[in-house]
Amino acid sequence: MSALQRLFGRDTKFYDLLEASAAAAKASATQITLLMPKLGNGAPPEVLSDLAQCRRKHKRLSQDTTEALCKTFVTPIEREDIEALSSALYKISKNVEKIGERLTIAPPGVKNDSIARQVGMLEKACDVVMQMVGELRAGSHGEKIRDAYEMLQSIEGDADKVMNELLRDLYHGVSDPRVVVFLKDVYELLEKGIDRCRDAGYVVFHVALKYS
Repeated sequence: MSALQRLFGRDTKFYDLLEASAAAAKASATQITLLMPKLGNGAPPEVLSDLAQCRRKHKRLSQDTTEALCKTFVTPIEREDIEALSSALYKISKNVEKIGERLTIAPPGVKNDSIARQVGMLEKACDVVMQMVGELRAGSHGEKIRDAYEMLQSIEGDADKVMNELLRDLYHGVSDPRVVVFLKDVYELLEKGIDRCRDAGYVVFHVALKYS
C-alpha cells in the first residue's frame, strides 16, 4: 500500500459495506435453515418474503458500494478487489433465494434429512466468509484469513463428497420421478451456493496475499 493510500485510505465505509454484505449473505442462509422444518407443511408466503427482503437489502448494499467507489478517489484496498468481493457476496444471496423458491414447491414425499446436510454446510460456509471479510478491517491480512480460507476449502470438499453420496442414493433408490428431479435440482443449487462462498472467500484470500 502506498504512502498516499495509508494517509487517505482510512475511510471505513467500504469495510462497513462489505461486512454488511457478508452479514446479509449469512442471514439469507439462516432463512433457509428456518425454512427446513416447514417443508411439506405448506410453507407460508412470508418465508419467501423474508428471503426476498434479504436479497433486496443486499442489492442495495451492492449498489451503495458501487456508488461509493465512483465517488471515492483513494480506497483502503484496491477498488477492483472491493468491486469483486461485493459482487461475489451478492451472488450468494441471489443463489440462496433461488434455493428457497425451489424448497417451497417441494413435491409430496420429499424428506428433509438429505437436504439438511447441505443446508448446514452452506450456512457454515457463509459464516466463515463473514469472518474472513471482518478480518479485512483489521489490516493484518495474515494467518487468520489464510486459516479461514483453508476451512472454506475443506467445507467445499466435504460438500462435494456429500453431493456424490446424495446423487448415488437418489439414482439407486426407488422414488417418484418428481422427487428425483426436485432433489437433484436442489442439491445442485446448494452445491452452487457453497461454491459462491468459496469464490467470495478467494477474493478475500487474494487480498491477504497481495498485502502480506
